[in-house]
Amino acid sequence: MLGEKANILLVDDRPENLLALEGILEDENYGLFKATSGREALRMVLKHDFDLILLDVQMPGMDGFETAQLIHGKKGVKHIPIIFITAISKEQKYIHKGYEVGAENYLFKPIDPDELKSKLKTSLDYHRYKQQMELLGKRTTEAKQRRLLKHRNGVSSPQQ
Repeated sequence: MLGEKANILLVDDRPENLLALEGILEDENYGLFKATSGREALRMVLKHDFDLILLDVQMPGMDGFETAQLIHGKKGVKHIPIIFITAISKEQKYIHKGYEVGAENYLFKPIDPDELKSKLKTSLDYHRYKQQMELLGKRTTEAKQRRLLKHRNGVSSPQQ
């Protein structure tokens, strides 16, 4: 996974905001995908493999909170980290609501490019590390099971 391009879904109902995010991230090693609604984001999440979602909170129709809740309710995609982007409020009740529906972090508008890049890198690094540890744990368990089976077969076979 090291060196692979991370796929990031950018979700915002305002094209100018998507363009701004793209401009900030264009020099990074990311595959950038865009959605202009929660529904479009859900469709894309089911079709593509994303490493992270940058999700605007305030959107018409399905807002970011509802979108995140639906994404994290779907098997196979609920592991995707979500960073909310918001201009509405830094009030604790909104922040808590975001974390309750699966946000990993928040960015407040206007977005600071260095903060955005730093939060993305930290989140992606953490999730890659977590995936590697899960894979290592799985391989360790499989190796133990093979040794146990080999031992059982060796013990139970008659000696000549």
